[in-house]
Amino acid sequence: MKTVTFAAVDLGAESGRVMRVGFDGARFQLEAVHRFPNGPVRVGETLHWDAPKLFAEIQKGLRLCARESGLAGIGVDTWGVDFGLLGERDELLENPVHYRDRRTDGMMDEVFRVVPREEVFERTGIQFMQLNTLYQMVSLLRRRPQFLAQARTLLTMPDLLNFWLTGRKVGEFTIATTTQMYDQRAGDWARPMLDRLGLPTRILPQIVKPGAILGPLLPLVAEETGIKGAPVIAPACHDTGSAVAAAPLSSPHSAYISSGTWSLAGVEVPAPVITPMTYAGGFTNEGGVNGTVRLLRNIGGLWLLQECRRTWAEEGTEYSYDDLTRLAAAAPALAAFVDPDDADFGPPGDMPARLRRYCARTKQAAPESHAALARCILESLALRYRLTVEKLEAALGWKVDRIHIIGGGSKNALLCQMTADVTGLPVLAGPVEATALGNALIQAQATGHLASVAEGREAVKRSFTPIAYDPHPSEAWEAAYQRFMRLV
Repeated sequence: MKTVTFAAVDLGAESGRVMRVGFDGARFQLEAVHRFPNGPVRVGETLHWDAPKLFAEIQKGLRLCARESGLAGIGVDTWGVDFGLLGERDELLENPVHYRDRRTDGMMDEVFRVVPREEVFERTGIQFMQLNTLYQMVSLLRRRPQFLAQARTLLTMPDLLNFWLTGRKVGEFTIATTTQMYDQRAGDWARPMLDRLGLPTRILPQIVKPGAILGPLLPLVAEETGIKGAPVIAPACHDTGSAVAAAPLSSPHSAYISSGTWSLAGVEVPAPVITPMTYAGGFTNEGGVNGTVRLLRNIGGLWLLQECRRTWAEEGTEYSYDDLTRLAAAAPALAAFVDPDDADFGPPGDMPARLRRYCARTKQAAPESHAALARCILESLALRYRLTVEKLEAALGWKVDRIHIIGGGSKNALLCQMTADVTGLPVLAGPVEATALGNALIQAQATGHLASVAEGREAVKRSFTPIAYDPHPSEAWEAAYQRFMRLV
């Protein structure tokens, strides 16, 4: 088979990339043609995303892709929950607000006064996080009703970028489910619930499935990028949905951890699991590819380390992530732990100070050195992973047999080994660029170059050999887990 080439646009909360992904019928080849930073921009008291700048970077990356070869498709994936609002002339009313902005403070209680918490979960199956689109929308309704009244269309971040590429205003399924505004049982927006909350359902777009061909580039975009004829395809537009699509899961009882700014730890199931146990366990049922559901929990992730690194850089000490891992490896083990999901760690700011405050509040000796703080974060993530796996097993009634760590965090050998040791499960790490691979995999299926996701996963296995970490359980890890359980 002749090699076909796809452009996979993958935007994360810290950086973005445009990847050229080749597929020869048996293996994938990856090349990063353009990388660029991403992050919040504070205007007054509000954190925004610079959406026009992101779109300009995407066009630059696509232009670089087109220089080398023709493209069989273009796909965009991003983080979840954030959105743009379009006016009557399809103009962007304001730059999308960042999910870590404080406008959602108190909005969960506002919702639960109208729709009980249990009913919200029963309809949507989504984990309760105040950053969810639902609470962002209620904030607009309470604080800026005139602004919301101007809106004609709501588009999540990848849907907005797809609209700017093609002119089509649709909502892709996997990203729609992250909003906590989608009814998993009804297979549509949760319109009755949203009506009760006073939210305008008229602005919600038609939903399309992963693999939908949205159309060609708009003429001006085609001229800017030099690309002619390549269709824009909706992959799993939620980045975790694309990452899991490429996860080389080795058995039906494999768990995955998509590790980056967030850690998304879960399993792939054929239908939503909306039960008292998944409700109590804080799990979420997000849409997957080919009719599957990602039953998972969002965990604070490497955000804690990213914010420490940023704070230390502002203080004059620059570290690479490899530097921080080496420092952590040499620091004393199992000294202090934090709950990565503690609300105090959510907003940007001085993370080292907040980590120390947490330790003081929980009567632990606070880590003082940079190395000790880095080790505290990594050990705490591994401990939270074990707790999540155990709750998944209890909710599903079967045992997880191994863990696949995918995404940028799979490069962190120390975290991977800690995860194996504390869970007692073998860990397989990689691929690093799982999101871009899954993005291209769905494009290949949509254009007839792959028959199924399963066939695509086999190609991923042939293309990227995972690194295996065998577990070495110990009494020290077990004692640490019991201490961690008392904290959380």
